[in-house]
Amino acid sequence: MDLTWSEFERVEMRVGTIIQVDDFPEARKPAYQLTIDFGTEIGIRKSSAQITKRYSKEDLANRQIVGVVNFPRKQIGKFMSECLVIGAVGEDGDVILLAPDFKIENGLRIG
Repeated sequence: MDLTWSEFERVEMRVGTIIQVDDFPEARKPAYQLTIDFGTEIGIRKSSAQITKRYSKEDLANRQIVGVVNFPRKQIGKFMSECLVIGAVGEDGDVILLAPDFKIENGLRIG
């Protein structure tokens, strides 16, 4: 099914910077808990991400990413996910994060 332009415009993808990375031992699959700064308009959001195959916590600290910020919150165990970090998923489930080529302002909209 094709996506209309107006449907695409409803997906609010924004640039954010990961400001904290924590282990998520309660997750069913290996994951991190991320705290992400999406700038003054959106603020700080949390997300869990199954990105432990490729990224260490040190790799992720202060890294800019792209996230969807207008999904409903999702309870994952005791953790509340408030956004979705975007990445390309390979055949083996390895996730490559999408990110800007250059450091830009947090909160800028993708579209």
